[in-house]
Amino acid sequence: MSGHSKWATIKHKKGAADARRGKLFAKLIRQVEVAARAGGGDPEMNPTLRTMFQKARDASVPLDTIERAIKRGTGELEGVNYESINYEGYAAGGVAVYVEALTDNRNRTGAEIRSVFSKQGGSLAEPGAVAWQFERTGVVLVDGTADEDEVMLAALDAGATDLSREGDEWRVTCDPSDTSAVRTALETAGITVAGSDLTMLATSTVELDSVESARAVLRLIDALEDHDDVQDVYANADITDEVLSALAD
Repeated sequence: MSGHSKWATIKHKKGAADARRGKLFAKLIRQVEVAARAGGGDPEMNPTLRTMFQKARDASVPLDTIERAIKRGTGELEGVNYESINYEGYAAGGVAVYVEALTDNRNRTGAEIRSVFSKQGGSLAEPGAVAWQFERTGVVLVDGTADEDEVMLAALDAGATDLSREGDEWRVTCDPSDTSAVRTALETAGITVAGSDLTMLATSTVELDSVESARAVLRLIDALEDHDDVQDVYANADITDEVLSALAD
């Protein structure tokens, strides 16, 4: 759900489906492990772990695989000690890019991320250069056929802060710590939830009105997301409908 804006739906098809699935599983398992290490292995007492647990289940990661990741995080099983690190930079057109990674070798990952930015026409920036343009937010995506008033009523009572249309779905936003509660409230109300996550939403956007610049931004995002240590990539690009149509052709 990186970015949660229309440009993020334009993706280049690459690699076999099973390879993509394997890479996704590996990243989700790492997120679960780190969440358990940071806040304990009980999802009821660790909101971040609860959200990562559900995110992994939404992606069909086997339950026993998730449970082993939690045990590695809490030290019950031997595992790698991953460090959370963020990178900030710019893509074509001055688009701000925020990258979240989990690594067991900060120097290696930093050099590789810098190389990706450089090869794709972007540039790595100093910490804090673009982070202020994004806000940590909890997001719950709901089936777009659900009644808006029903969604709003259930979500607001659980702590939601906003409801907006996102393509064929409703996007409910909330404080990160309320993500699980909002999802539970919606499901209890009989509303179909498509997924939930902790994300970074752009507080302002840069409009891209040329196919060339939009393609360059998407190439950089794809290359970053393809890196094994990268968990999420966010950008404040807003691609016009005309450009989106041209990219889809």
